[in-house]
Amino acid sequence: MSNSKEKKEVTIFINGEPHEVEKDEITYDEVVTLAFPDFPQHPERTYSVTYERGQGNKPTGILSPGGTVKVKEGMRFKVKHTGQS
Repeated sequence: MSNSKEKKEVTIFINGEPHEVEKDEITYDEVVTLAFPDFPQHPERTYSVTYERGQGNKPTGILSPGGTVKVKEGMRFKVKHTGQS
């Protein structure tokens, strides 16, 4: 018996590539790091993150820096470098 919430593993797609994550929510930083592994070394870079096929009450949207979103099996993210320096 366990009172803790069990972490579920879901497959999400970031820029078309599958990634398995064990969590209910994912942060902007985590999504960008999965798309661009050198992001932690270059936090000055900015990216736009959009998603679709999300949770029922918010299936599409924009994930802003510092934000989180609940993940769902098959959820799709698009991460683009904005080109700002």
